[in-house]
Amino acid sequence: MTTTKTYINEWQQALEQEIQHLKKFGGSRYIVTNGRLLSNEGPYSYYFDTAISLRIPVGSTVKLEWGRMASVGKVLSSEGKGVIVALEQSLGDLIPDAYLLHDPWELLEQLIQRLDEIKKNKQKRLRVKRLMNPPMETKHPVEKIKSNVHELVLRSKYNPVTFVWGPPGTGKTYTLARTAANKYFQQKKVLILSHSNQAVDVLMTELTDFIKRKNRFREGDVLRYGGNNGGLGGYAEITSGLLIEKQDPLLARDRERLVEERRNLKQDLAHSFSKRNSDQLLELEKQIARLLERVRKKEVQLVRESFIVGTTLAKAASDSAIFEQEYDIVILDEASMAYVPQAAFAASLGKRVIICGDFKQLPPIASSREALVTKWLKEDVFHQSGVAALLNEGKLHPQLFLLKEQRRMHPDISAFTNRYIYHSLVGDHESVYKNRNVIVSQAPFKNHAAVLVDTSFTGQHCVNDKATNSRFNLWQLLLSFQLIHEACLGGAKSIGYVTPYRAQANLMELLLEEIYAEECSSADIIAATVHRFQGSERDVMIFDTVDSSPQARAGMLLTGRDSERLINVAITRTKGKFIHVSDRQFIEKQVFREKTLRQLVGHQVRNNQEVTTAEIGSWIVNQHLKLKWIHALKLDVVFQDLQSAKSSIVISMPEETELPEAWQEQLRNRGERVRLTVISDKKWCNPDAWRDECLPFPFVMLDEKVLWLGLPLEGARGVRPPYVAARVNSRRVCEYLMKQI
Repeated sequence: MTTTKTYINEWQQALEQEIQHLKKFGGSRYIVTNGRLLSNEGPYSYYFDTAISLRIPVGSTVKLEWGRMASVGKVLSSEGKGVIVALEQSLGDLIPDAYLLHDPWELLEQLIQRLDEIKKNKQKRLRVKRLMNPPMETKHPVEKIKSNVHELVLRSKYNPVTFVWGPPGTGKTYTLARTAANKYFQQKKVLILSHSNQAVDVLMTELTDFIKRKNRFREGDVLRYGGNNGGLGGYAEITSGLLIEKQDPLLARDRERLVEERRNLKQDLAHSFSKRNSDQLLELEKQIARLLERVRKKEVQLVRESFIVGTTLAKAASDSAIFEQEYDIVILDEASMAYVPQAAFAASLGKRVIICGDFKQLPPIASSREALVTKWLKEDVFHQSGVAALLNEGKLHPQLFLLKEQRRMHPDISAFTNRYIYHSLVGDHESVYKNRNVIVSQAPFKNHAAVLVDTSFTGQHCVNDKATNSRFNLWQLLLSFQLIHEACLGGAKSIGYVTPYRAQANLMELLLEEIYAEECSSADIIAATVHRFQGSERDVMIFDTVDSSPQARAGMLLTGRDSERLINVAITRTKGKFIHVSDRQFIEKQVFREKTLRQLVGHQVRNNQEVTTAEIGSWIVNQHLKLKWIHALKLDVVFQDLQSAKSSIVISMPEETELPEAWQEQLRNRGERVRLTVISDKKWCNPDAWRDECLPFPFVMLDEKVLWLGLPLEGARGVRPPYVAARVNSRRVCEYLMKQI
């Protein structure tokens, strides 16, 4: 049997290897623009504009790359769409655009320090040993169990380590919140941890609500520590910010005043840059830093006095206010996404620990390919403690408590996951039949809960992003946008668009922000990769797999080691309608039968859930003002667009395809000031610019804002009737596409 010290040594090595990898290759890359030098005394301070809020913690180490130049630095301020960084060397007074690289490897260094402390503490080592080698016998009185909550209360009272397996919609939050409340009613100290702020917020909200309904809530007993607390709804009273505001109103007012001054100064800098403003901003940052030190002392006091504290794993490992405390019970939620060393650290903080998650969902993410990193940072504690292994023999580990009745998904959706993912151990609560019928009855595909929108034989649209190598598929992107539009008009209150590929998710975000911003705010529409969706739910989910011709094979995200978990997450976010946008012909040809994606397609086809392109006219009911679908043989509309072009026409044809004479005539008759760019292995119509780096699908772009996809039809390969073309009015999509050539 492996000793605890051996475990810890291996974990520290794995963390060190991951740190070195992150330092060498970097991680998250952000584009920053309009950089201005604020100060060249000591570190060189720069102010940059950003397209989105970066949310990089103040003090984080970052790297700035500008062309061939690079400099390491620290974040001084990251708020709104602006960031201030202090660089070790000057890159000049003005930096038009650059890349900011950030990865929170410092958090891993702090975890290494916590593991060092566990090594020196016999009691903490024993807690880690129990976690990694859970006994095969339980001590709780089985005959006394009255409910799921009661069973977890008993298990966590009599057994030092309890693993809870909570498949989607099985009441995990409900059960954990009531168990934590039960411990609190007994005056026990409870620490609630998770890898994400969102998961902590959800559990703390449910817990506070329950305690209040029992009329047993006392201010200061429940504390949500850290995070931006935007997800707490009406329960901001449990945040350290609001509690400090009540105890020390003057301190809170000073903080608010300084932050407001900083916000105004940043707006001034964004419009007109001046030395005076930049000096003021740097002075403000110093004042805010001093004030935050006073706030910090108040927060430490609040943590000590609270009975229930909720925070993230990262915060717990980096903040002595948490890791120097002793707790009666630690609850680790979403444990399947935590590193094993993080789970061990969590277990070391309490006399008892509840490890809760779903090891059939996404595992932790690490970048290095070293063996120890793969072993300890890319697999969850359920697997590495041996708790999940017994499932292969059709058994549940004695210390594993399964929540086995799901109340989220319509049964037509859960039928696949219950059977293929959860070994038929999970069933449907009777409520999901009637509770989801309203969503099911809405457009698109009225009275259908699960649908496969088959994109077979619609062209060769799946290509790799030049900068990141991530895949994108414009045809499936526009089809998915149409599905969002139909669902929104059909009355869906929340819609999720999910895809394995970051490039495709980013493209959908750009499109929604540009032409659907108002609808997104009213209908709660979110586009993201599968990893970002874990832990949330939506009325309608659109799962876009992206993969199709001319790719030689399906991507590893959909066929690799963790593909079952990724697809499971994509499906199980759904309450009432799951729409799967996929190229059936490509998947049946390229994906092995035993792979989850192939099983999903087969299941949907067998259950008559498939909708082919031939039926596109039956479900596209509402043409959006900026996205039109037409028959590709009706050329009057596109020719009218060509003649209306004001400044530019770009026409792209794949290799070895011919541009028909009718099109050439239209291009020759373009306006005098209209610049023609031809992308093809042939030159037509004496273009102003010619590029022979072809894409595998045809398109026409007008004035850098209107894109016709699927035309000219003569350039489309792998297409069968009905021939459909799409016209989208989006500067951002056009700009993105041109960057690929």
